[in-house]
Amino acid sequence: MRTAYNVETVRAAERELMARLPEGTLMQRAAAGLATACAQLLGRVYGSRVVLLVGSGDNGGDALYAGARLARRGAGVTAVPLSPERAHEGGLGALRRAGGRVVGVAGARELIERADLVVDGIVGIGGKGGLRAEAVPLAEAAGRARAAVVAVDLPSGVDADTGEVRGAAVRADLTVTFGTHKPGLLVDPAREYAGSVRLVDIGLRPPDGDAEVEALQHADVAALLPVPAAESDKYRRGVVGVAAGSARYPGAAVLAVAGALRGGAGAVRYVGPAGDAVIARFPETLVSDQGPRRAGRVQAWVVGPGAGDDAGTVAEVLRADVPVLVDADGLRLAEAGVVRGRGAPTLLTPHAGEAAALLGVSREQVEGGRLAAVRELAKRYGATVLLKGSTTLVADPEGAAAVRVNPTGTGWLATAGSGDVLSGLAGSLLAAGLSARDAGSVGAYLHGLAGRFAADGAPVGALDVAGAIPGAWRGVARG
Repeated sequence: MRTAYNVETVRAAERELMARLPEGTLMQRAAAGLATACAQLLGRVYGSRVVLLVGSGDNGGDALYAGARLARRGAGVTAVPLSPERAHEGGLGALRRAGGRVVGVAGARELIERADLVVDGIVGIGGKGGLRAEAVPLAEAAGRARAAVVAVDLPSGVDADTGEVRGAAVRADLTVTFGTHKPGLLVDPAREYAGSVRLVDIGLRPPDGDAEVEALQHADVAALLPVPAAESDKYRRGVVGVAAGSARYPGAAVLAVAGALRGGAGAVRYVGPAGDAVIARFPETLVSDQGPRRAGRVQAWVVGPGAGDDAGTVAEVLRADVPVLVDADGLRLAEAGVVRGRGAPTLLTPHAGEAAALLGVSREQVEGGRLAAVRELAKRYGATVLLKGSTTLVADPEGAAAVRVNPTGTGWLATAGSGDVLSGLAGSLLAAGLSARDAGSVGAYLHGLAGRFAADGAPVGALDVAGAIPGAWRGVARG
């Protein structure tokens, strides 16, 4: 599992480690890892042209010492301190002794245009807001240049704790981060600026249980997948109810059922006006037109996809004493007080636009501050919230556990009905016995993989994604 810690926790762990090490050891470890990553990206170090954009903190010192290592291997390294009087003296001295140059900002843009590699050491993890005015032209020049851009610990201008980007920021091809991930490296919009991320072990050990964000990996998901035992029947495996679709949107019901059938539950009960369309596509579905209360035994419900204005069905499902997943129209129709008052778990699955409507803010605010939005929704509704998007987030209602970020998403999932498939899939996992947090996290992980497998570099429809879920499941289970 990848875990990410806030700046305060990282700083405390750094202080504790530095107290046990000779002075400067931690920076040398970071510089060694950074130089190695830069050398691998360059391929051929000797004769390459490297420009270091150097700020006034330890971040700039890391860049300078890494630059000295590259210079000793034959690279032409030029440092551009943005505040020369505050640049790291030891790093500047090491670079000069290795044959590197130090120049002013005035001619930096021409150097960047000719460079093979630009190292962003402008601002460290403590930076807030966008880049300062004097750094913006350099970041823009790096973005236009043919050079690869490597960020030191975090792209300058992004917020390490929140993943927000409030102003101009460096766009990196590679971010080399030290000791542990930071939330901004895993959560958009900052994640998009980070490029590929490489974690360098410098001996840092943040305290267990204090992570702000975590990202499941294959092994974590495999351990959570519900696997039937020899004596399992459909009820032991879990039966999920799907209350979805309408005369206008029968396809939403078909897609939610498709996701549910492939989500690990023993059976799917469908309730709603699209029964004929569902049974024609999936004859194994148990279809009823008598409403949720008379549908038969279920261990979880999915409600809302394509429901239109059917508030009665949403309210009836929310009264059930089983886990409930609420999506799409159901989010608009579910009363916050009713959701908060439920005794059984609730999982809400909005996209950014739906989350904005629930919070009474703009979509841009949600997309720009995804961590804050998902936490606020979970707190306001007393429910687990899965915020869909470029980086899908899952937050629990108490706020004690780390927010989970899904690492498998793909832009090919931005297609009509994809969310309905995810709802059915996660609802089936709820019925199989997973907690709301685990069901949302595992569902998003499998859904993202299925989207990648189904697309394989070309456009796909939502039903194709549903069909690829078993392959994603097998891939995770086999490691």
